[in-house]
Amino acid sequence: MMQQIKLFFTALMFLTRIPAPKWVGYSQSNINKCNRYFPLVGLIVGGTGALVYYLSSFIFPLHISVVLSMIATILLTGGFHEDGFADTCDGFGGGWNKEKILLIMKDSRVGAYGMIGTILLLLLKFLAVSSVEQDLIIPAIISAHAISRMFAVSTMYTLEYVREDETSKSKPVTKNITFSDQSIAIITGLASLLIFRNWMVYLCIIPLLITKLWLERYFKKWIGGYVGDCLGTVQQVTEVIFYLSIIALT
Repeated sequence: MMQQIKLFFTALMFLTRIPAPKWVGYSQSNINKCNRYFPLVGLIVGGTGALVYYLSSFIFPLHISVVLSMIATILLTGGFHEDGFADTCDGFGGGWNKEKILLIMKDSRVGAYGMIGTILLLLLKFLAVSSVEQDLIIPAIISAHAISRMFAVSTMYTLEYVREDETSKSKPVTKNITFSDQSIAIITGLASLLIFRNWMVYLCIIPLLITKLWLERYFKKWIGGYVGDCLGTVQQVTEVIFYLSIIALT
């Protein structure tokens, strides 16, 4: 049990700005295995965003409350996944072969593709959350953050990691994921849907799965697998697709 607690805190420390207790320490083995708790961390991030939305809604209009909720989740994660999405836009937008794409994605600077892509993504996310039925916004925010991270973990299991150099930003976390790790992540992600009272929400899995498979096929075609930035892209895109799916089903 203590080992699993350490894995959870390792995942929390990696995906958010929340510090882990000193007794957790650093372990390469724990870094490799903490992926199983990414959706659980997503519940914390989504819960924070939902709480900020809920409290803000007593003072501000819907749109302002949604923006404050988005800001809260970005501050909590340090824009970790958004940064990955921006780098992916730059890499695949400006690169014409595997080597060039990976080189651009490793660059810490954000180019035109990354800036435009991130602006459009955040705008679409804002409009999507604002368009969800008001009584479903809170469960939607919570579930979206959990299930989108579930799909990111699934991509780690499905594709091969393609960057072997030591300068990779996420190399320690994206290797050696097991079937057990993926299973725990899937159970946690799907369990987040239980907060909805309508079983129809499970139909959202279909467009999410299609999106995941399409992204994975695209990544494999151009770079032969995935890197950490690709995982951020999977998380961000499936989060938005989840909101859009909720709108379509309700």
